[in-house]
Amino acid sequence: MFKNGNGSNTSYTRKVLQHWHDFRLKLFFEGILTGALAGAVVVCFRLALAWIGPQRDKLFAFLSSSAFAWTALWLGCLIGIGSILAWLIKKAPMSTGSGIPQVKGILAGLLPAPNWLKVIGAKFVGGVLGIGAGLSLGREGPSVQLGAAAGQGVSRMLRRPGIEEKYLLSCGASAGLSAAFNAPLAGVVFALEELHKNFSPVVLASTVAASVTANFISRIFCGQETVFAFHKLPVLPFQYYLYVLVLGVMVGISGILFNSGLIKSQEFYGKLHWMPERLKPALPLLCAGFLGFFLPQVLGGGARLINSLSQMHYAVVVLLVIFAVKFVFTLLSYGTGVPGGIFMPLLAIGAVLGNVYGSILATYLHIDPIYVSNFIILAMAAHFAAIVRAPITASILIVEMTGSMEQLLPLIMVCVSAYVASDLFGEGKPIYDLLLSRMLHKAKGTPLAAHHGYGEEKHIIEKVVGLEAPVCDSMVCQVKWPENSLLVGIRRGDVELIPASHTIIYQGDYLIVMSAAEKLSHVLSHLQVLTGEELVEA
Repeated sequence: MFKNGNGSNTSYTRKVLQHWHDFRLKLFFEGILTGALAGAVVVCFRLALAWIGPQRDKLFAFLSSSAFAWTALWLGCLIGIGSILAWLIKKAPMSTGSGIPQVKGILAGLLPAPNWLKVIGAKFVGGVLGIGAGLSLGREGPSVQLGAAAGQGVSRMLRRPGIEEKYLLSCGASAGLSAAFNAPLAGVVFALEELHKNFSPVVLASTVAASVTANFISRIFCGQETVFAFHKLPVLPFQYYLYVLVLGVMVGISGILFNSGLIKSQEFYGKLHWMPERLKPALPLLCAGFLGFFLPQVLGGGARLINSLSQMHYAVVVLLVIFAVKFVFTLLSYGTGVPGGIFMPLLAIGAVLGNVYGSILATYLHIDPIYVSNFIILAMAAHFAAIVRAPITASILIVEMTGSMEQLLPLIMVCVSAYVASDLFGEGKPIYDLLLSRMLHKAKGTPLAAHHGYGEEKHIIEKVVGLEAPVCDSMVCQVKWPENSLLVGIRRGDVELIPASHTIIYQGDYLIVMSAAEKLSHVLSHLQVLTGEELVEA
């Protein structure tokens, strides 16, 4: 009898498969519980950062009018904060950076599930210290990991087996993004499009429950206003849609440069062998200490910078300076590996680029200046789509963050344009996949790479059969299924079939496959090819 990391055995797996409908219903209610816990953790994280931002402004106002000794003392404090962040990274390696690559790795079976309490503690404290001190990092990636850790916590407290834990991790991640952005629908779509890369009804129902619950908690404590203050945006005329496509291509190229720069920034810090690891986070922190006097707009995630674009009229030269400094400072901040995400910084960079583009159109092509704000939000969505390679999430996210449903059509157009441009001219890989690959490469031969406690745990995988997939119109017995896996069910509409050797698989069928935990990543990649989710490489 096989045992998993939670002490369950295969009798539970058999019970899940026999009572699949009841399992989905139970996950729905567990999703509500996960959303409540994840929402509470992320709201505390948001409130801490919301408080510390104005305190940083007051500090720089005080330092600007005080003796240099106070500034020197603050720079010394920044070095101390850098040492604390380096210590947190060493004690909790899974809390580094954004946290989304780690969540993807755990769901794919490529990384072991860490101690969830340690991750929450390190991510929370590290995020508040780093972002609060002025690093160009966002709260959203950490919020996703905080939510996922909360989902793992719910699983462990309820003593759920690994089959359920992966679903609860997804619920928590969705709830984390929902609470961070006040964007429940984007949280659900992000889980489907980015984390799972397929449409699973089980994931959909449970993540909706978690995302809505977390958003409800977020709105109680953080207010019901949208994150960005772009109110009553005019509807963009159709004659400007060609400019939208051009903007998508331009921002797509910026996304390629951003992805490349993010990887190179990590390589840069890796080559600083002469510098102790505990001092590396101090480099961007000291930069933040100087930028606070000369260009405070680039500090922090960038939400206030984005909102200021709709209220102030910066000169194009000033915008270009802000764009360049924010771009480089974000790479310098993230490369250290300190807890903090890139969601908000990449949106801020895109917003500035959109402002430059709109201002040039207004000045030289004489479009009405009232539409410059439209190009700002379009560029934000395009930059997200080009970097994360999730155009649907990008479109829905910006709609929810601005409250401008009327902009949905141009948002979809600019996101697709940026997505295609980044695919044609770049490597074609999402940034979180690149970061996960780099993390796995670095983890080889280290304790992080060892899957302790997995034993012979089983996991359930759902995959939908795509159009012209290799398994389409084939009998079960004709398909070469991956080793260490078993096709245990086929869902066709509302009908659940027990597969026999001569059962024919059709396009649109949901395949329910059981896999051994230690072979989960191999089984997943094989199934992606069989179901048409990935093309077979030549």
